[in-house]
Amino acid sequence: MSSPIAQGADASRAYLLVSPCRNEAAYMRRTLDSVIAQSVPPARWIIVDDGSTDETPAILAEYAARHPFIQVVTKPDRGHRAVGPGVIEAFYHGLDQVDAGAYPYLCKLDLDLDLPPRYFEILMARMEENPRIGTCSGKPWFRSATGRWISEKCGDEMSVGMTKFYRRECFAQIGGFVREVMWDAIDCHKARQLGWIAVSWNDEALRFEHLRPMGTSQKSVFTGRRRHGFGQYYMGSDPVYFIATGLYRMAHPPYVLGGLATIQGFLAAWLRREKQHGDADLRAFIRAYQRRALTVGKARAVAEIEAERAGAWQPPVSPA
Repeated sequence: MSSPIAQGADASRAYLLVSPCRNEAAYMRRTLDSVIAQSVPPARWIIVDDGSTDETPAILAEYAARHPFIQVVTKPDRGHRAVGPGVIEAFYHGLDQVDAGAYPYLCKLDLDLDLPPRYFEILMARMEENPRIGTCSGKPWFRSATGRWISEKCGDEMSVGMTKFYRRECFAQIGGFVREVMWDAIDCHKARQLGWIAVSWNDEALRFEHLRPMGTSQKSVFTGRRRHGFGQYYMGSDPVYFIATGLYRMAHPPYVLGGLATIQGFLAAWLRREKQHGDADLRAFIRAYQRRALTVGKARAVAEIEAERAGAWQPPVSPA
C-alpha cells in the first residue's frame, strides 16, 4: 500500500477521498471538476469502479491521466447496482489500497455531487476549531423538474452519507462503517455515544447539489424509501419516533406517498422480525436519544448528550 502526500502540501490538511461508483457517466464530470477546483485539493483520491458498463471507465482514465492524485481501482462486476452493503464493500475495496493512517482526514464521497469550491477547506477549519468534531458535512440540495432549489431536509446531528468527512481517529474508534443499510446513521450515533460530535451545516458555502436525490433507487423512489424504513428498523430506531419522522417526510417530495413508503419498510421488517444491528448498547442509546427528542426536540436532545459526555471525552492518541 502507498500513501504519497505531495511535496510542499500541508500535511495537517491532507485528506483522503474514497469514491465507490458504478455507471456514473451522467453525473461524474461535475463531481470530478468540482473536486479538482477545491481551494484545498485532496492529497489522494481513490475511485473504485464497481463494475461499470457505461462510459465511466473512460472518463476516469481521462481524469486520472491529468491529475496524479486520482487513482482508479477496479472491482469485479457483481452484475447489478447495490446500495448499503454493496457501496460500503466497494468503499473498503478502495480504502484497502492505501495506508489511511497517513492522512488526518478521510471522506467517503459519492460521484453524483457538485461541491462548492471551499467545501473541504471549511470543513477542516471547523474541525480544527473544535477537536471533538469527529465527522461533518454540508447539506445536500437538488433541483426540481422546474429548476427549483430544494433541500433534502437532513438533520444537523448527522454528517450526510454522500460526503462522509471524518477525522481519522474518530473513524478508527467507531470501527468504521457497518456493511448494511443505514450505515450512514449508525456511524454518527456511535461517534456521539463515544463522545464525539457529528454535525452538518446548511451554510451557503457548504450547500452542494445532489444530482441524484437521496432515497431514489435504480428501481423507483419508493423502493428507496422502503429501504430507508428497513434501515431504520435494522439500526434499532424507536417505532413511535420513526413513524413520527415518516409523517414529517410526507411534506417532502414525493409528497405523502414517500413518507408512507418509509413507514411500510419499517413495519414490514418489524413484522418479519428481521435481524437488527448487533451492538445492543448502541441500539439502546439510539432509542433513548429518539425518545428524548420526541419530547424536547432533536437539537436539545443532541446538546444534552454532547454536554453529558464533554467531561469524559479525551482525544484518542494517534499511533506514532
